[in-house]
Amino acid sequence: MKSHEPDFTDDFDDPLITTEGDDDVSEDDLWFLPGPLEEEPDDLPPGPRAEPPETSVIDDWAKAEGTYPALLARVAGRLGALDDRLLRGPEGWRHRLALIEAADLSWFAGDRVSSDRLALWISMRLSGAQDDPNALARIGWAVRRLTGGPGPKIDLAAFLDRRDPENIEDSAERFEDRAGGWLDVMAAAADLHPITRACMGFHLWSPAGLGQHGDQIEAAVTASRIAASDSSGAIFAPLAMGGAGGLRASGFTPERLAGWLEGMESACLTAMRHLDDIETWSARTEAEMISISGKTPPALREMLTEWPLVSAPMAETLTGASRAAVQRNLTWMEERGLVREVTGQGRFRMWRTAI
Repeated sequence: MKSHEPDFTDDFDDPLITTEGDDDVSEDDLWFLPGPLEEEPDDLPPGPRAEPPETSVIDDWAKAEGTYPALLARVAGRLGALDDRLLRGPEGWRHRLALIEAADLSWFAGDRVSSDRLALWISMRLSGAQDDPNALARIGWAVRRLTGGPGPKIDLAAFLDRRDPENIEDSAERFEDRAGGWLDVMAAAADLHPITRACMGFHLWSPAGLGQHGDQIEAAVTASRIAASDSSGAIFAPLAMGGAGGLRASGFTPERLAGWLEGMESACLTAMRHLDDIETWSARTEAEMISISGKTPPALREMLTEWPLVSAPMAETLTGASRAAVQRNLTWMEERGLVREVTGQGRFRMWRTAI
C-alpha cells in the first residue's frame, strides 16, 4: 500500500508566488498591500497648536528696525536736536509744545478739543455747554503726562490713573495683569532702540487689552514718553504735531515702523520750526517793551511764550495783574503787531503771538 504524503512541489507552481529578484510584477497584482499614504483622505481634525510666546513679536520689530537703519538714525538725530534745544530753552517751551501736541492728539482720537478750549480748561477749569467733560479730562491728563512726572516704566497704573475696582469679580481679568503682560514684553525688547520700542508698544496696546478707556490718546502719550526716555530736555517725542500719519495702524510691522519714523520726523521738524518762531518773537517783543515799565509787560510776554492762546481772564489769573492792566498791555501789543486777536468778537476774546 502506498503512503499518501503531501506533495509540496505543487506550491511552487502557483503563478502568484514569484521567486526572489523577479521585477516584472505589476502593482495591480499586489492587491493585498495598502495604498500609498498620500492617496488616503486627510479628514482628521487638526490637533492643538502651541501658542507662540508673547515675546516672539519682538523678533518682527527687530527685523523691521534693521530694515530702516538710516531713517531711524535720522529721526533719532532730529529728536536729539529737539532735546538739546529744550534743555537750553525756557521751561515754558515744554509746556507750549505739550499743549499743541495734546490738542493735535485730541483731533486724531476724535475728541476735537480746540486749542482755545484746552487753554481755558487747563488754566482755569472753564468749559462750555458744548464741551465734552470726558474729552477735556482725557486731554487734560495728556497735558499733565506730557509736561512731567514719572514715566510709564515706573508704575503704568499710576501713569494712566487707572486701577482695578475694589469689588472686581474673581473671574474678571485684572488691569494689573494686562498691564504686567505689556510691561513684560516691553522689558524683553530692551535691546531695541527707544523709538522702535515706543512704536511696538503703541501697536501692542489694544492687543494687550489696555484700550478700554481713551485707547489712542493713552497709547500715544505712553509711547511718546518711551521714545524720549533717554532725553534730558524733551520730556516726550512729538507724534501728532503737524499730522498724525505715523499713528495710523496699517500694513505689516515694517510698514508701521516706516510710517512711525516718517511721522515722528515730521513732528520733530514742526516742533523745531515752532520754537524758532517763538524765540524770534520773544526777542522782538522784549526789544519793543524796553520803554514800558512795570511787572505786567514781562509777565505777559512770558505767558504768551508758554501758552499758544491767551484770554484776558487767563492772563489776570496767571500773572496776578489787574484786568485793566492786562487789557491795556494786550491792546498795546496788538497795536504794534506783537499779538493777534483770533476770535474776532467783542467778548471772550483770545490772543496769540504774531508769528
